[in-house]
Amino acid sequence: MTSADNLRAFKREGRIVIVGASLAGLRAAETLRDEGFTGSLTMIGDETCEPYDRPPLSKQVLTGWVPADGTALPRRREIDAEWLLGVPAAGLDLAANHVRLADGREIPFDRVLISTGVRARPWFVESEAALDGVFVLRTREHAEGLQRALAAGPSRVLVIGAGFTGSEIASICRERGIEVTVAELAPAPLVGALGAMIGEVASDMQRSHGVDLRCGVKVTRLEGDAQGHFRRAHFDDGTTVDADVAVVALGGIRNTEWLRGSGLAAGVWGIACDTGCRALTLDGLITDDVFVAGDVARCPNPVYEYRLISLEHWANAVEQAEVAAHNMVSPQADRWPHLTLPVFWSIQFGVNIKSVGVPTFADEVVLAQGSVADHRFVAAYGYRGRVTAAVSFDNAKWLDHYRGLIETAAPFPPPGPTPDQPLDMKPVPVDFPGPQLLAQGATVVVTGHDPGERRVTAAQQHHR
Repeated sequence: MTSADNLRAFKREGRIVIVGASLAGLRAAETLRDEGFTGSLTMIGDETCEPYDRPPLSKQVLTGWVPADGTALPRRREIDAEWLLGVPAAGLDLAANHVRLADGREIPFDRVLISTGVRARPWFVESEAALDGVFVLRTREHAEGLQRALAAGPSRVLVIGAGFTGSEIASICRERGIEVTVAELAPAPLVGALGAMIGEVASDMQRSHGVDLRCGVKVTRLEGDAQGHFRRAHFDDGTTVDADVAVVALGGIRNTEWLRGSGLAAGVWGIACDTGCRALTLDGLITDDVFVAGDVARCPNPVYEYRLISLEHWANAVEQAEVAAHNMVSPQADRWPHLTLPVFWSIQFGVNIKSVGVPTFADEVVLAQGSVADHRFVAAYGYRGRVTAAVSFDNAKWLDHYRGLIETAAPFPPPGPTPDQPLDMKPVPVDFPGPQLLAQGATVVVTGHDPGERRVTAAQQHHR
């Protein structure tokens, strides 16, 4: 049979397994059916419910506008899949082509898509994390529990971490008239994602809305009462805060542990893949039958010097899933690269924040339009003299313009004129906080001497 015959047979009778039954997994399944795949399709998910939308969990659900069980993702079409929900994947065997589930079952496949996403990073002391009133926010159950706690009218909420999720939760608290303290180790909110200039704006927004914002401090202990309820937080500067609710918003952990021993280039940063969403092995070779999409994927982006980038963005998950699904059932000559520029949005303290590009891939930033004092502006980011990203506060209509500048490697500062352009467009250093952990030790070990024998294996991690 020719390769074209094999592909037609695969589309007609092949077996595709999707591990990760959330946004990327669902959109990939729908695209596979749109592309004419009529073989067997299996959806594996660790949660018991079918796919739902996560952005509303930190927005509409916490306000009470939308119930947690009202966030189901709309179906674009019927996918005719076997759903294996409530049992996580525990291993991947590429020699036998099967996914091993935590209950011992083995699910065979011809091709597999990994879209296992991320989970919330828990509080580092298990006994303190288990206190009644201590929450994380990632799932429906998390949002439902936190919404009930906020509706009960706590005297104060402590939010640990002032990234996007933490800032949105603080915003909801103030909207509901709840006193809130935000603790952030960095110098300002959002500074790790958007830099010092935006961090100052975010600080001003929070404090002007009554947030007790404490930056440059670390929460060292969560204290409970005799009944096991959270009551007080201790800081490394010797101060304390009394509160009834604590929300741990310290980012996410990519769900890759189940891939240990699989031979894939998977780790704390995600699963490495090419622009066609094909996973890489530890040796850096491209796999033919393993694809990756969504928050867990590390994909090279030509716009950003082909660096491997992981993105926890809704639109990226959708677009990457569609590219992966198309490529799973297409000949080599017809495969697509995933080249879309990332976008994200956040609504907090009455301001709509939107971004295009990768702000962390920058060495300078400039106020390109509007006024920082009015919290209505566009900031453009540059790297070595070219535009790489833009962030807008209540001024999103201009982002398509900046998208074009990024895609055409326009010079930085961006050429003008544009409406509301400040008289003094002076770039300043973007000033991201330095990483606390520059390296986590060796991740691989190279063995063998002859070119045909040299291989890479995962290194054993040594913990101090």
